[in-house]
Amino acid sequence: MTLTNHQETTVTVTAVASVGSQVRADGTSGFIDQAKHPSWWSPDVPPPRVGDRLHAVVLDDSRTPPRLSALREDIEIARALRSVGGEGGTTPA
Repeated sequence: MTLTNHQETTVTVTAVASVGSQVRADGTSGFIDQAKHPSWWSPDVPPPRVGDRLHAVVLDDSRTPPRLSALREDIEIARALRSVGGEGGTTPA
């Protein structure tokens, strides 16, 4: 499945590096930058680990791999954009 901008999906972390996490969603690889994971902003959230499942949204489907975010704010922005006719869709969590 191809990921599209503003699409929500459940991802599984497949690798973790100092700059972010490689994830897999619907058979497609993606990347979550460290600043787009809640642990970057809150000491109460543990850092990502291989095998973690996250609810995320596609930020940029034109990059290889596509860039996603697990931040609540980005998910809410994508929902607002979709509600006014923006591109993308949802995948049930």
